[in-house]
Amino acid sequence: MTYDVIVIGGGPSGLMAAISAAEHGAHTLLLEKGKKLGKKLAISGGGRCNVTNRLPEDEVIKHIPGNGKFLYSAFSVFNNYDIIEFFENLGVALKEEDHGRMFPVSNSAASVVNTLIDQLNKLEVDIRLNAPVKAVDYGDTMHKVYSENGDIFETNAIVIAVGGKAVPHTGSNGEGYPWAKKAGHTITTLFPTEVPLTSSETFIKERTLQGLALRDVAVSVLNKKGKIIITHQMDMLFTHFGVSGPAILRCSQFAVKELMKEKTITLQIDALPNKNQEEIRLEIENLIRDNPKRTIKNSLKGIVPERYLQFLFDSLSIDDNKQGNQISNENIRALAQTIKQFSFEVDGSLPMKKAFVTGGGVSIKEIVPNTMQSKLMEGLFFCGEILDIHGYTGGYNITSALVTGRLAGMNAAWS
Repeated sequence: MTYDVIVIGGGPSGLMAAISAAEHGAHTLLLEKGKKLGKKLAISGGGRCNVTNRLPEDEVIKHIPGNGKFLYSAFSVFNNYDIIEFFENLGVALKEEDHGRMFPVSNSAASVVNTLIDQLNKLEVDIRLNAPVKAVDYGDTMHKVYSENGDIFETNAIVIAVGGKAVPHTGSNGEGYPWAKKAGHTITTLFPTEVPLTSSETFIKERTLQGLALRDVAVSVLNKKGKIIITHQMDMLFTHFGVSGPAILRCSQFAVKELMKEKTITLQIDALPNKNQEEIRLEIENLIRDNPKRTIKNSLKGIVPERYLQFLFDSLSIDDNKQGNQISNENIRALAQTIKQFSFEVDGSLPMKKAFVTGGGVSIKEIVPNTMQSKLMEGLFFCGEILDIHGYTGGYNITSALVTGRLAGMNAAWS
């Protein structure tokens, strides 16, 4: 069977690529190895589907620290605002939430997925479910795709949209990398991003802080010289294996990259990022002065969460039952400093299967940035997470997937 365009993979980028190819007049086949389309879309945004982000283009690209600048060319053709218009034109009303995140008014990912499937059907895209691809053969003018079901499909344009290796229960298992390599492409080092981090510190192993959430703290990743690589101010969580929560997930790709070079790296927590150390020191002194005979633990209650305060007392060997007037100025200074700069070692991350996003992939140096076509193989296109592009959660990775899918499908139709 011969098609103008064959799209392999029915995730966000594959759905958009197939729609785009068909809209531009191509007789299109969409191959999905699972029994459902859009599995990753269906679980995104906690099942509500964070379809994109409304922040200005520069801000969106800033939130894709893994090669986001590569997308500037693509955004000049189809960007996050075009995604919003695309869905609204299909009848999916969207609403804006915190930090520019865009969700369907229905609060249901299913409504987004079903709308995309309806559009595929309207455009008469041939959809094959439960159709894993066994092999891809590249020719001078025509390429062949072999299905494990025994079918052989011919086309002059293939779009590979099978994702990376993160969130494997949605079908992402890295199968596309060998097909890319076969065409001569480089696969950059794969690593988990948006992933919790592990630590062998005694307080982690003993679960001293397990389950404690710190709100609106600044978490920094330090290099071996003690210089800050990145800081994110959000919530975080101590776990039985290390640390997690939004601030940690945002910092994780920088931590994991450093851990490729070092056995351990340092994380630093600033529990009161909106105050400087001197302000905290004065605040502690004033609280003690107001009630000099009250125990230090009661005087300082509420300055940071109680469990964390107790932990800081213990780590500094401060007797929390001492009266405030018995606490030395040296201890007060040390406490203020530790509230601002509590540091501990991290030695790894949870595995790729526990990550939200794959770092690494098909090298963007080998992709034409405004078409998503391979520079090495005529009629071969890539889109979505198989590419070495990775962002923070919050609609940024789906934006990248939908934008690259749009371009790949459109240019495959024209090839």
